[in-house]
Amino acid sequence: MTAPRTPTPRKALGRLSLPERTFVADALRTETVGGVLLLLAAVAALIWANISGPHGSYETVSHFHFGVDALGLNLSVAHWAADGLLAVFFFVAGVELKRELVAGDLRDPKAAMLPVVAALCGMAVPALVYTLTSGAGGGSLAGWAVPTATDIAFALAVLAVIGTSLPSALRAFLLTLAVVDDLFAILIIAVFFTDDLDFAALGGAFAGLALFWLLLRKGVRGWYVYVPLALVVWALMYNSGIHATIAGVAMGLMLRCHRHEGEERSPGERVEHLVRPLSAGLAVPLFALFSAGVAISGEALADVFAQPETLGVVLGLVVGKTLGIFGGTWLTARFTRASLSDDLAWPDVFAVATLAGIGFTVSLLIGELAFEGDAAMTDSVKAAVISGSLIATAVATVLLRIRNAKYRRLTEDEERDEDLSGVPDVYEQDDPAYHLRMAEIHERKAAEHRRLAREKAAERDALAEVTGGAGEEHHGPA
Repeated sequence: MTAPRTPTPRKALGRLSLPERTFVADALRTETVGGVLLLLAAVAALIWANISGPHGSYETVSHFHFGVDALGLNLSVAHWAADGLLAVFFFVAGVELKRELVAGDLRDPKAAMLPVVAALCGMAVPALVYTLTSGAGGGSLAGWAVPTATDIAFALAVLAVIGTSLPSALRAFLLTLAVVDDLFAILIIAVFFTDDLDFAALGGAFAGLALFWLLLRKGVRGWYVYVPLALVVWALMYNSGIHATIAGVAMGLMLRCHRHEGEERSPGERVEHLVRPLSAGLAVPLFALFSAGVAISGEALADVFAQPETLGVVLGLVVGKTLGIFGGTWLTARFTRASLSDDLAWPDVFAVATLAGIGFTVSLLIGELAFEGDAAMTDSVKAAVISGSLIATAVATVLLRIRNAKYRRLTEDEERDEDLSGVPDVYEQDDPAYHLRMAEIHERKAAEHRRLAREKAAERDALAEVTGGAGEEHHGPA
């Protein structure tokens, strides 16, 4: 007889069991959990930076350098987070973009026109708002690109938490818009924030990307092949002068995202499934932790609305994004053959346009690049990005809750089945049998109410008799 197995005691910080690891990984693949972790990391950064002071532990850790100096990779912790870990996020964004191009809404030009134009207008108008605001106040125009980006993880998380009854077409519209937004944000980083090019390193990076593509086409499998190659490509791209996150996007776009016969998932879907928890659970939160730590005080918040550069960022995110996305969508639907989904209404588009004003992750990155070398302005722009994103979140939350309540009522009406026929009542209005069933139901209810009325009346009469009899006995002669 086999002796019963004694359960192994759980060690502190020990390895999770397989079911636990699976549960955590699946949770990290949801927009809600990823957005919550991003928010918690940003809050932790703000608390840490403000508790430790101007030259405290937050600054010490953020500016601590490590790496291989001979390879040009002796970077600070904040730099590793922005250039290194964020490449993982952009890799996932590249895979999402590829999937949209080959199997999603971007595959059909007619279906893609509205969100694509909305994304382009949602980048052009905020840049224009910033330029006009900062230029009119005599500020620097270097930050024009800061309010152009939308944080896809944060925006989808807010939509997932609030929009429980909103049409799925609204999420698809926001996702497509955000993916296109990410693509052009990447192009802005590559074109406008590239220093002097090292053509030898750039050539090596392109050679590495070509080898990456060739191995994929040959069907070579194994993380031990691609991960080292990806690190080499990333390092060469960083040393070339082009922002290293571009390497992540390029490799994501190279993955095959259409399924061959007999495949349950394409290689792109499999890799994204594996990498997304790393992006949502580690890369993006750590970037936020070492990017969002700015000193916040009443005076600093007042300065956000007093300086032309920071005011331009806030207005660009809150006003520019809303006007650009909603206006671009309306004009496209008005003057082209493109049309809004039948499941959506214009108030839905306006609500999601305000939600796109959350420009957290990529906006913080562009802010660091735009004002590199000016630490004070960089911190001010970060505070402006956080302020603008919070305002956009608050406004979008109110609008989305209003729309969600309306759709919830519609859903309840559509799903109501009072006659218990298995078919919602709304689809049986022309069926005489439905009305006969409803008549029987109401007659039974009416009979039940009449019975209750008789019982209550009898109880009231009996109570009146008892009360009256007791009163007569009390007032009678002794």
